[in-house]
Amino acid sequence: MVNEARFLNEFLELVQVDSETKDEREIADVLIRKFSALGLEVFEDDSAPRTGHGAGNLICHLKGNKPDIDPILFNCHMDTVKPGNGIKPVVKDGVIQSDGTTILGADCKAGVAALLETVRVIQEDQMPHGDIQFVITAGEEMGLVGAKALDPAQLKAKYGFALDADCPVGSMNVAAPTRVKLTVKVYGKAAHAGLFPEKGVPAVAIAAKAIATMPHGRIDYETTANIGTIEGKSSLNVVCDYVLIEAEVRSLEMGKMEAVVAKIRQAFEAAASEFDGLIEFEEEVLYVSFKFTEEDEIVQIAKRAAARIGRKSGLFEVGGGSDANAFNGYGVPTVILGVGFDDVHTKQERIAVAELNKMVEMVLAVVTEVAGG
Repeated sequence: MVNEARFLNEFLELVQVDSETKDEREIADVLIRKFSALGLEVFEDDSAPRTGHGAGNLICHLKGNKPDIDPILFNCHMDTVKPGNGIKPVVKDGVIQSDGTTILGADCKAGVAALLETVRVIQEDQMPHGDIQFVITAGEEMGLVGAKALDPAQLKAKYGFALDADCPVGSMNVAAPTRVKLTVKVYGKAAHAGLFPEKGVPAVAIAAKAIATMPHGRIDYETTANIGTIEGKSSLNVVCDYVLIEAEVRSLEMGKMEAVVAKIRQAFEAAASEFDGLIEFEEEVLYVSFKFTEEDEIVQIAKRAAARIGRKSGLFEVGGGSDANAFNGYGVPTVILGVGFDDVHTKQERIAVAELNKMVEMVLAVVTEVAGG
């Protein structure tokens, strides 16, 4: 049975531990102590030197107490966005917020606290379960860098459940896009802007023409494209000869993503040709898409778990990535469970105490379903 007071106090404790992304050392040490004190095997991987973050990923193993139950994993991330230092949580009318000067950090310390309480309830109630891994990643907020640096051989689960969706507890995200980063370098030719502008090749004009003609924004319900940064530097009296552009394309369908990237490349090539300039066009896939349907067994497990706690299961497709993208890419089918927080990544971020408690109930219900209960 969930100890609601204990759980709330632990959540309030965790959000007050500074853990802005790239500075995860303190929260990692706190979690190592907490999971170890509960008797779990705790392993911190060696990803930190490669990611440049303050800690590696934590893989905490709860050994099964009943044979022939499928191993599963639950996932959260330990880092938060900025401003996330010096958080002062306030509980009022059943809702938890910060004091308004920072985020709250419920994304995703609500999930982390829920996993700790889950372990305690499993042990106290002697619930039957198979092997369970709790994978707590660093650097999720920087583009899943911790999850992408994981050694897939460390993952022993048949199914995964990530606690990171901003939808009500019981609902889940069943699809998320492939995301590709585009880096475009536009080369023109410098010349005196007042004396001989006709001798120059304006990289800015090439970039502007390409951006004006490329696909942008909402392409369709599964696909988006966005220019993130444009950087060109020259003197006012010199025709600018270099512009750097960073952009992204996302889609739930790989073919659609590739088609949009091709159109963007064509737009830059055509503009460069018109102005007699040159471009370098680089693509980097940051993570790959996943998509489940209501018929998939992992979705059925989560739906039955939601029914156990009296919740309906909304199934959502989202335009953002999470650690679930990486785990699916490693061959561990993973859905993203709703945590019930609102306005994440803002100073208005909040979560209801009732949703916190339901989150633990949901995780426990998943464990029960997988155990055949």
